[in-house]
Amino acid sequence: MKTQKLLPILTVLLAGAAAAQTFSPDTEKSRVASDQLVKQFGAVPKPTSGVQVGGVMKALSNEYWQLLRTGYLKGAARYGVKVDAQAPSNESDQIGQLSMMNTMIGKGYKALLISPQSDVNLLPGIVRADKTSLVINVNDAVAPTAQHFVGNIQYDNGVSVANYLLKTFPKGGQVAVIEGQAGVYAAKQRTLGFKTTLAKNPALKIVASVPADWDRQKAFSTARDLLRRYPDLTAFYCNNDTMALGVVEAVKASGRLGKTLVFGTDGINAAYDSIKKGELTGTVDSFPVLTGEVAVEVAVRLLAGQKLPKVIATPQALVMKDSIAKYEQFKK
Repeated sequence: MKTQKLLPILTVLLAGAAAAQTFSPDTEKSRVASDQLVKQFGAVPKPTSGVQVGGVMKALSNEYWQLLRTGYLKGAARYGVKVDAQAPSNESDQIGQLSMMNTMIGKGYKALLISPQSDVNLLPGIVRADKTSLVINVNDAVAPTAQHFVGNIQYDNGVSVANYLLKTFPKGGQVAVIEGQAGVYAAKQRTLGFKTTLAKNPALKIVASVPADWDRQKAFSTARDLLRRYPDLTAFYCNNDTMALGVVEAVKASGRLGKTLVFGTDGINAAYDSIKKGELTGTVDSFPVLTGEVAVEVAVRLLAGQKLPKVIATPQALVMKDSIAKYEQFKK
């Protein structure tokens, strides 16, 4: 009996894994930039009164998801819908996240904005929601069977940091990558963009590329060990800001502050504060508040019957001390 119950779930996961091999938001041709929505599709339609949207995020322990939630609430107020935004206590509670999604489906929410913890953990929920709810994948891990994706071009994230290092260190140096959770789309693409671009100068050698699972303490320990092995390390590129801040602590403890550069990803407020202090070198800000607002706008448009491309690409930018004032407006 247990085997019979597991078979449909396994079928869904296998189908999703196969779809993941063919769908990539970074290369999908059916796309529009978020700042072109009004130009191409007109004003945002007025939603039906009382429309409820669910937001299933990865974990509110990470400030990025807190900011995304802020964006959802701003979008709800702006476009006239209600948003119930929730997340598990940590970024590895895949079963808990699926349970949250199933609860929202049971409540009859018209649209679900999901940010999966892995590329497959919410696939059973998508199958269940298919007949009752619109499902929009919002950034990070990719749920390939969701109808639409809202978020950044993850590959370009790594490209922007690599280009800075190519320009700044033409004579070369040693570089380390602190990856996110192994197998997650965002981590894979950010790392791939960084490595592919940095390879243009063989003198800039990547001496290590290690997952730290989005965790600050793991990133600190990994960076500390790497700095002992490579005391003249030129730079760290980290797949998120939480890990980057852990790396900063390791760099400070080793006496390398100002000598070993540290770059993060996400643009959380704590990263901005660290940049202002002259500790974190930079972050690729993916503007989570804006992304949350755009996701709600996309949901409202789709629920009104508009036909949008599969991918709605949101902006990102490499933010450093000399440019931080330009981007602080997007933190509110």
